[in-house]
Amino acid sequence: MKTTLPFLAALVLLMAPARAAITVPGANNTDGELVVTANTVIDLSQAVDAAWDSDNTANAGKGVYDKSKWAVVFKYSRVTVNAGATVTFKNHPSRAPVVWLVDGDVLIAGVVSLNGQNSVPAPGHAEPGPGGFRGGRGYYSGGVGSGAGFGVGGGPLGNNGPSGSYGTLAQSTYRDPVYGNPSLVPLIGGSGGAGHHDAHPAGGGAGGGAILIAAAGEISVSGRLDANGGNYSSPAGGGSGGGIRLVCDRLAGSGNIRALGGSGNNGSGGLGRIRIERVSVSGSPVVTPDPSLVPLTSGAQALLWPPDDGPAVRILTVGGAPVSDDPRASFGVLGPDVALPQTDSVQVVIETVNVEAASQVQVRLTPGGQTERQVVNATLDPAFVPVGGILRWLANVPVRVGYSAMQVKVVRP
Repeated sequence: MKTTLPFLAALVLLMAPARAAITVPGANNTDGELVVTANTVIDLSQAVDAAWDSDNTANAGKGVYDKSKWAVVFKYSRVTVNAGATVTFKNHPSRAPVVWLVDGDVLIAGVVSLNGQNSVPAPGHAEPGPGGFRGGRGYYSGGVGSGAGFGVGGGPLGNNGPSGSYGTLAQSTYRDPVYGNPSLVPLIGGSGGAGHHDAHPAGGGAGGGAILIAAAGEISVSGRLDANGGNYSSPAGGGSGGGIRLVCDRLAGSGNIRALGGSGNNGSGGLGRIRIERVSVSGSPVVTPDPSLVPLTSGAQALLWPPDDGPAVRILTVGGAPVSDDPRASFGVLGPDVALPQTDSVQVVIETVNVEAASQVQVRLTPGGQTERQVVNATLDPAFVPVGGILRWLANVPVRVGYSAMQVKVVRP
């Protein structure tokens, strides 16, 4: 006993500081360790197409793009962003959100930014942070009129350049409703502000991006983690803030976590959404807007994606033409997702799964410029027999010549 007791005591002392980590599915370390010591742009377009939880050793550090999740996913062993260093992102062609699955700790002493781009002159569109949506175009001297902001909360083409909404309404006189949910499942960013309705070249600011950081250990923010909307150039609108979701064993630090709306000519963009799920908190980070907080128990498994039996929606056809399961709305750079003959309106067929028949289903069509966005309510297809929780909906949407982006939104009862 005299030889055993000291050994046992030493063992207890060594083990005491350890804490039970949460479980992060897919955190297989195959993107290695991320250490940022100087300003760095992570190019999301380098991600390979693969399942989110696949082994990425052959493409380590570049992530994978999983179209079924609409996310660019990195599986790191640990993340360190040193003080004085800033991490930004170049969008994937899909403009998908960013997901970091980390087997250890995440230490942000510098800056991680998913901010939307500020206003750009016509005929360009301000680029969003990954997972967000573009700013509306300003008036172009070549005869192309200004346009509404993109995203389901994008600023409409009203007087004085309305801003985008997201977690809260834009402060503009004219604005579209809020969208999304406090859980940030699914993950989505902010919407763009509109260009000015009159002959002015200023476009709207873009929406802030969206990021999920799930760490088995600690997430410490002593610097900044930002997903802010882009600012306007007078007289256009600002983008809404994006989405930040943190899941960890312990949240630490006293830095800033922000999803602010960009400034706009007629009022700022709406605030984004922030969700924090943690076992414990050490420190006092400054979080704006107020986050949705969820306590976890030690050893809990992080929920990353919508459940398989959760609600879902997709556009099946536009004017009878099938829609890709990975649309890009690239506005001519890569060609259209759907090409249509010249017409005044088209029928859009929408499919929902595990969504109530009393839900409101809306189609939003946002032209690249020249005219206002259209929002059309869909109705149930009377000829479709519901099966397995699947419903079909129909909407007749006005269209015009040129490129437009189409989105569908479901508001459940």
